[in-house]
Amino acid sequence: MEQLNLFNHPSQPIFKSQQSRLTMDRETFIAWKSQIQNHQQTILNSPPPQQMSLFDLKPNHCDPEQINPFSLRLQNWEFFTRPDDGDRTCIYFIIDTALPLLLYVGETKQTPKERWTGVHDCRGYIDNYIILNRKHQLKTFPGIGFWWDTPVDRKARQQLEQALIQRWKSPFNKECWKWWGKPFG
Repeated sequence: MEQLNLFNHPSQPIFKSQQSRLTMDRETFIAWKSQIQNHQQTILNSPPPQQMSLFDLKPNHCDPEQINPFSLRLQNWEFFTRPDDGDRTCIYFIIDTALPLLLYVGETKQTPKERWTGVHDCRGYIDNYIILNRKHQLKTFPGIGFWWDTPVDRKARQQLEQALIQRWKSPFNKECWKWWGKPFG
């Protein structure tokens, strides 16, 4: 087994996963973000459909049509480096406030810090997204917002998460790669 040198960086990455996929040119990247933003702004600016009912039903507080991720108080997306300040269950949204652009929707039964301290693919996508924005000298301000009023039942919370992903078509969620591709994974 060969001993790796700590001070010499190889010209080729050791692991295939370290190879950069940041190949989008500036115009393509701007067009990619614009397509997603146009979809999300259409959703944001369209009134939710009104369901008619024969009965007086209480509105569902977990209705994905009523949850506006852009209205949440955002924190620095590296919030997980600070002490925990939240509940154990939530839906969270990664938003680039420079546009605005909803990049990722997630749910957790852990505290957000516990969820993000370990391995989380989305962190890599965000890092690569930031790098590409900087390479092309584009403004980017990723933040994270938490929606705490989620169902306690994990299956119900995951169904809500899926409904939000389908509604907003957030590009870092694997369910949406068929629309936007996977340029940062």
